[in-house]
Amino acid sequence: MALSRDEITEKVREAMVDALGVDEDEVTPEARIGGDLGAESIDFLDIVFRLEKAFNIKIPRGDLFPDNILTSDEYVQDGKLTAKGIEELKARMPYADLQEFEKNPTVQDIVDLFTVDMIVGYVEAKLGGEGD
Repeated sequence: MALSRDEITEKVREAMVDALGVDEDEVTPEARIGGDLGAESIDFLDIVFRLEKAFNIKIPRGDLFPDNILTSDEYVQDGKLTAKGIEELKARMPYADLQEFEKNPTVQDIVDLFTVDMIVGYVEAKLGGEGD
């Protein structure tokens, strides 16, 4: 039984409230997980765990939050993603809007790509996809 986008959004919202201790009304589609909701790196693990439980899915390490791109000399130079790094990010995160980020692809700003709506898109793709 497929979930509607609204149902997915509601479950993602609940996971964010539980993981980050924020008020439900703060968890808007455009809310940035780090900048607006205050998530730190350890919180991302909690978010992944809660999403796996809520949706009964498996989220491989680096799948939702592809942090391993950020540690590769091939993809990062002088604190910015290279053209190859941006292409890899697009391939790994087709559900994210990278348009604004591409103008100044600073590694430290990558956390701002992670919005509630982007996570809803990820879960939606995962549920509609072909298994794990």
